[in-house]
Amino acid sequence: MSAERYTFPHKHLLGIEPLSARDITAILDQARAFEEVCERPDIKIVPALRKKLVVNLFFENSTRTRNSFEIAEKRLSAEIINFDADTSSLNKGETLVDTALNLEAMHPDLIVMRHSAPGAHALLARHMKASIVNAGDGAHEHPTQALLDAYTLRKKLGQLQGLRIAIVGDIRNSRVVRSNLWLLTRMGAKVTLVGPPTLVPREMQATWPTVDISHDLDAILPQQDVVMMLRAQFERGTGAYIPGQGEYSRYYQLNRERMARARKDVVVLHPGPINRGLEITSEVADGPNNLILDQVTNGVPVRMAVLYLLSHPHGEQVP
Repeated sequence: MSAERYTFPHKHLLGIEPLSARDITAILDQARAFEEVCERPDIKIVPALRKKLVVNLFFENSTRTRNSFEIAEKRLSAEIINFDADTSSLNKGETLVDTALNLEAMHPDLIVMRHSAPGAHALLARHMKASIVNAGDGAHEHPTQALLDAYTLRKKLGQLQGLRIAIVGDIRNSRVVRSNLWLLTRMGAKVTLVGPPTLVPREMQATWPTVDISHDLDAILPQQDVVMMLRAQFERGTGAYIPGQGEYSRYYQLNRERMARARKDVVVLHPGPINRGLEITSEVADGPNNLILDQVTNGVPVRMAVLYLLSHPHGEQVP
């Protein structure tokens, strides 16, 4: 009897939470196929989204994510509209739903959106026929960042199952950590959240009961395969939860001295942007253990895979 054919079952990517382990694996496997496209010496384009219209709708500043999505869309031969929220009718009082309905009149196939309000993407999905991709919503989720983190780790270390991963820093305000918690625990990794008590909400264990919480980076560091550092998000009020930046760095900065306590083959991730000299020093961020630029590179094939699977759920062969 032949194996059952897998079909990607989702119309939208609003977060990692709804994805099964098989869905995650399908995205990562598809990204590997697109990585080969990105590495071609000549033509790095496939017609997989030819005649498909993609709208990039960013209501928050973004460098890596927005550029990564645009490159992914161009390599898939999509038609692209970049929506400038700063000059849109939203500044004249138009609601997000009204904006969505006006966009719907243009018949887009996919909308990639970043918004400061958690759940804004779900609202959009209820009012539009297009597939919605969450490029970050407040402190809720950032699913493609978690997927590219997982892709980077799987490529470097071979698998996610059984990895010991410390996520360090501003847990309270991070949408990256929430998407990573859904993904890494679902794929069998052992995660420890590390930071000051004020920045690591204990109630997170109610949602992710297998996750450990520690406030002592030095104690847990030697056991970890991966250290994922997070940016201190002062624009979201992090400063009110710590005595000061110097005190924070004293206990939670990843520096040369701490790396000397870690395993020699430990790998370091950071979703960016980096606060050099605060949560991580330049010698570590630029050192031999870091995969930070690999994350940026891997973001393109991962986002190509997401856009492709939402448009081709039956997984037709990539041209």
